[in-house]
Amino acid sequence: MKKPVVIGIVFVAAVLVVIIYSTMNLAKIRVEACMQFNGRTECRTAAGSTKEFALHTAISNACAGIASGVTDSIACERGEPVKITWK
Repeated sequence: MKKPVVIGIVFVAAVLVVIIYSTMNLAKIRVEACMQFNGRTECRTAAGSTKEFALHTAISNACAGIASGVTDSIACERGEPVKITWK
């Protein structure tokens, strides 16, 4: 093989290793959050590198299923979760 091809293959392999490694180490904390909005309840699980990030993501995902539009989504996300389960 030519030298530029080998360098390209090594570079792509290195990038893939970095992506896989960083993805596996970021999701250390898992949480399930249940939100209630306009008479509907939705529970979602999320993972993250910190408790705050994981909880915020779970709340956002739960609100995405029960709120329609930006205004409702913001209102839902500002509410308190009905249930939080750390995993």
